[in-house]
Amino acid sequence: MNISAETLIYQLSVWTVPVLCAITFHEVAHGWVAHWRGDSTAYLLGRTTLNPLKHIDPVGTVLVPMMLLWIGGLLFGWAKPVPVNERLLKNPRRDMALVAIAGPIANFIMALLWTAGLSILPTINLASNLSQGLMQMCVAGIKINLILGILNCLPLPPLDGSRIMAACLPRRLEYHYSRIEPYGLWITLALLWMGLLHPIILPFYNQGLFLLANLLR
Repeated sequence: MNISAETLIYQLSVWTVPVLCAITFHEVAHGWVAHWRGDSTAYLLGRTTLNPLKHIDPVGTVLVPMMLLWIGGLLFGWAKPVPVNERLLKNPRRDMALVAIAGPIANFIMALLWTAGLSILPTINLASNLSQGLMQMCVAGIKINLILGILNCLPLPPLDGSRIMAACLPRRLEYHYSRIEPYGLWITLALLWMGLLHPIILPFYNQGLFLLANLLR
């Protein structure tokens, strides 16, 4: 269901910082682990910086999330992929899996940090409107990081889960599996648009919210 322009502006004010933080830390985590495992490509290109401007993709970071907010769908987006040269990694198959899983792990850590912020805010003497806005921002941060973390664990190219899956497959199957990647983003967007990924994501998402809510008690 479409929302009004005023509501969209308010939603953007709440969601912009959490979304930028989520995608920035996700991509930086890939670059950090790649650098640790021997590939300095992202580091030398300045893609391990926490400056979100270095990671913004006009379509995936701006257009798609705004459209999803407008229609009230599951919020989803992406940043410019961090370049990784697999040949420079110390153990290419294993290290590519480590580079891949670093992104979702960063999102889950961010969800914990936003939860910590949500628990601290009531103890700080702030104006009610400011406090309410910051608390909603924390909730948005929890939601977007859980969604991105869980979604990226799915074994759908080019999501991070596909890199982990590829590392576990025999070489011949890995080759055929990797041939899906040029179409993977469009397949993922189509599955999200049709709501076919929701039954997979939502149980893990709800369990994540439950676990984080218990930390607030």
